[in-house]
Amino acid sequence: MNILLLLIPAALVLGGLGLASFIWALKSGQFDDPDGAAARILFDDEEEEDNEP
Repeated sequence: MNILLLLIPAALVLGGLGLASFIWALKSGQFDDPDGAAARILFDDEEEEDNEP
């Protein structure tokens, strides 16, 4: 039963760190363009066209 006195605060601290890092990622723009990479894969790069004979 004494282990719960250690595990509950540890879980709360780790959960808070996870939430804080997620909020930081949102504010720093990590999730601004989720569709950009999916759309770029459909188009050929101009550099590759220049290297072809």
